[in-house]
Amino acid sequence: FWIGDTAPERVILLAVLLIVLVVELLNSAVESVVDRIGEDYHILSGRAKDQGSAAVFLSFSMAILVWVGFIISKVAG
Repeated sequence: FWIGDTAPERVILLAVLLIVLVVELLNSAVESVVDRIGEDYHILSGRAKDQGSAAVFLSFSMAILVWVGFIISKVAG
């Protein structure tokens, strides 16, 4: 935790990682429900899975941006 100097900074760094985990769990739940309904391909099933994966990608991207921002501010400052 040398990146975060204060308690709020450390909470932010941990929170963005927890957000990624929560979104991944929700994505897994969506995929399980879609698979439970049927193995046949349906366009809406594909969209649901793709949107869940996109949500994971966006949350992971956000976490990377936050961590890189903290690292840059730590190195530059």
